Amino acid sequence: MVKLNKIYTRTGDDGTTGLVAGPRRKKHDLRVESYGEVDEANSCIGVVRQHLAGHPDLDRMLMRIQNDLFDLGADLATPDTGKKLEYEPLRIVQAQVDRLESEIDTLNADLEPLRSFVLPGGTAAAAALHVARTVARRAERRIVALQDSGETVSAAAVAYINRLSDFLFVAARWVNDKGNTDILWVPGQNR
Repeated sequence: MVKLNKIYTRTGDDGTTGLVAGPRRKKHDLRVESYGEVDEANSCIGVVRQHLAGHPDLDRMLMRIQNDLFDLGADLATPDTGKKLEYEPLRIVQAQVDRLESEIDTLNADLEPLRSFVLPGGTAAAAALHVARTVARRAERRIVALQDSGETVSAAAVAYINRLSDFLFVAARWVNDKGNTDILWVPGQNR
């Protein structure tokens, strides 16, 4: 378990931060930015959950996702250097991706197929889900950039963050009265 009894350490005052394993990194390092974006997505989901009084099943799904996002942050904060560690590092696993896909399918089963792109909005919960979706997409871009820079990132971690934005999109439609109050894009409407 994690035990934090002192929040500030002053060790980051030089612009660096410690990972779970390995040397300190600059706070603008791609790995640090990646798990920082995941943390921001998690915070956005926390805001979403404040708007879900009538949707306890979706709230439970989002609570599981928030826990998964801490797992993803731990995964990203523990670079796989190929060296054996004294402990088993926490990693995103395929079962977490599979559960997310199953939950997407469950929500999507209640929705009619789209006839156009959806404008972010509708209910407060849907609008907040769309904000969380765009932050998750930004986290995904950061994680892929980290991977492209030559750093190791697991396929399951990339798949999870990719699937998360799909989940958040479907959930936004679902809370908009199962898509009935979606606001659809009308191409060229204001020309």
